[in-house]
Amino acid sequence: MELKTISIKDYLDSKGIEYKVAGEELITDCLFCGKPKHLYFNIETGQYDCKVCGEQGNIVTLSKHLGDKISDIAQGDKKRPAPKKRTKKQINEFSVNSCHQALPSNIRAYLVARGVSNELIDEYKLGWGKFYGQQWITIPIKDSDGNYTFFKLRQDPTQGNDKITYPNGIEAQIYDWTELNNDQESIMICEGELDRLALLSKGIPAITSTHGAMTFKQEWADKVSKKYKKVYICLDNDETGKKGSMKIAKMLENSDCEVFIVSLPDEIGPGGDITDYLTKLNGNIDDLFYKYTKEYPDRIDCSQFDILSSQTLIEILGLTIKKDETNKLIAFLCELSAYTESSQLNISFNAPSSTGKSYIPTEIAQLFPSEDVLEIGYCSPTAFFHDSGEFNKEINGYLVDLSRKIMIFLDQPHTLLLQHLRPLLSHDKKEISIKITDKSKKGGLKTKNIFLRGFPAVVFCTAGLKIDEQETTRFLLLSPETNSEKVREAINQKIKKETNGELYRTTLENDPGRKMLKERIKAIKQAKIREIKIGSPEKIREAFFTENKILKPRNQRDIGRIISLIKAFALLNLWFREKTGSTITTNEDDIKQAFIVWDSISESQELNLPPFIYQIYKEIILPAWANKSYHGLSRKEISKEHLRVYGRILADWVLRQQIIPMLENSGLISQEPDLNDKRRILICPIDNSNKNEVETEKNIESSNDETENNSELGGGVKITETMF
Repeated sequence: MELKTISIKDYLDSKGIEYKVAGEELITDCLFCGKPKHLYFNIETGQYDCKVCGEQGNIVTLSKHLGDKISDIAQGDKKRPAPKKRTKKQINEFSVNSCHQALPSNIRAYLVARGVSNELIDEYKLGWGKFYGQQWITIPIKDSDGNYTFFKLRQDPTQGNDKITYPNGIEAQIYDWTELNNDQESIMICEGELDRLALLSKGIPAITSTHGAMTFKQEWADKVSKKYKKVYICLDNDETGKKGSMKIAKMLENSDCEVFIVSLPDEIGPGGDITDYLTKLNGNIDDLFYKYTKEYPDRIDCSQFDILSSQTLIEILGLTIKKDETNKLIAFLCELSAYTESSQLNISFNAPSSTGKSYIPTEIAQLFPSEDVLEIGYCSPTAFFHDSGEFNKEINGYLVDLSRKIMIFLDQPHTLLLQHLRPLLSHDKKEISIKITDKSKKGGLKTKNIFLRGFPAVVFCTAGLKIDEQETTRFLLLSPETNSEKVREAINQKIKKETNGELYRTTLENDPGRKMLKERIKAIKQAKIREIKIGSPEKIREAFFTENKILKPRNQRDIGRIISLIKAFALLNLWFREKTGSTITTNEDDIKQAFIVWDSISESQELNLPPFIYQIYKEIILPAWANKSYHGLSRKEISKEHLRVYGRILADWVLRQQIIPMLENSGLISQEPDLNDKRRILICPIDNSNKNEVETEKNIESSNDETENNSELGGGVKITETMF
């Protein structure tokens, strides 16, 4: 005879289990693994499925799990009792003590056999109680304030090995917060409450997350890293445990503590844990910390590195980026500056489409650890903060930690996002609080708190040539070269890459210079340099004031960028600089190299112009104007000259809406009515002395063959290779 049961909804109501209705399903916190909102019930059939632990079944199997009889779920004529009112379940010191006093001797013996001492069983009040219709081992859990918040339940070992929380759907905690108050140099992060107590019984300070290997939080890692010099991670010997170990290690990677991953021996079997090591294998404690422990990340032998000059670095980068010597050098230094404490550079590549503005930074980014690079296309502020942030209960908001990150925007970001990021780009404060609005569940708007932490190295790539003044003062403005020689080499490179991709990649990755550079970057990251001191500040003052006779407000930001370049050069060769702890000191060579780079781009930076626009002014407008016998140039004449010199058309709207306004704002040109036709506007360079300078330069270039041996750098500036 077919059993007819009550509906799954009625059954959950009768048990006081909270659920959410979603279409044809009911969603609850898992009654098996405790994972919030991951147990799905089909309303019609009563079938359930947990998306985390994979537990499946129906109302019959569920009733057995909760300790009910078939008669409790059978549909009949008798009147069933009204569903229990769903009330918020809580535990307190009384319930904790009651369960502890009820602990049977056989369960105590089981816990002792698992390596938990009687003293710790009593200290942490492990107990025995009935929940969800059956008996469980109870492990009381406190929050960070020391208040009991929930029980972690373990099934009777004679019945199985299920684990669950009471009440269900409770938020994960560290077990035990009080451990972080102890004065120790090291701590071990393990997986499971009983594992933690077994380690404590051996005198090893330990903590664990109450909700499994993958639930350790960044905010916990931050607390641990500030408290301890050494952190050991020892999770279960299974795939989830290995992933969890790696996740926690990465959380701690940028901190000042030393991080070690403990890989338990294969003898404990798949899925074995630290308790198995201590009890079944009677494992040696010293072996645990030495034989089976490996530092994270793997230490790199730094004795293999030599001093790396700018020219050698340019040659290595030239394997994939042809020409653009200054651009690729600055882009590399910008991305490397992510590993400084507060001297990160911001650069903006501004140029028309298909000129390689995004290729340079993304190609260089392949040299850096992938977890440190964020490549972002178009992104709204809400999407950016949701995708990059993690909700932090302590601060009641989303924490977006961008410390030691490289952010590459492949397109101009949303204007509002750019506004939100301005204080971060200016390095005003290391932690900035902002508010955004987001849609609520009811369709309205609600405010969310966002906390931005740390200074990333930022690269913007945009085809929009017109830039807000607030952005020009926060970025180094760069433009890729667009000459025919660069295009020719780029085409040859593309042919190599596309015709035999496997050979191209193999040759590239086996190049000794490139391999050494990637190792060098990892070693720089591992060095965790916290401060870079300037060794000769008087040299900076002397060089800067010599070049800048008339000072402007933006020079305050310029000197900051120069100092960031100096620090990046020092970081590149940190093993050959004076070093004390996590501090290195720059030398005069770093200052010299930084000013050489700055001199190659300073002219356009002073004018707040992308080099592409300044190049049009110098190579198109000035020569065309110098050859005219009457006043001013029309837009048509400028476009015609652009086509003649560069072999490509310059769109009129780009010239009218972007290029001319920026040149006019920089004070290089003025727009005046044509004296012969006042309906037409002419473009005129403001300083008439420029006309003679252009003619003089043309005569010098035509008579001097040495310029052919110069190395052409971004922005139209020519500097000999020996200067590098």
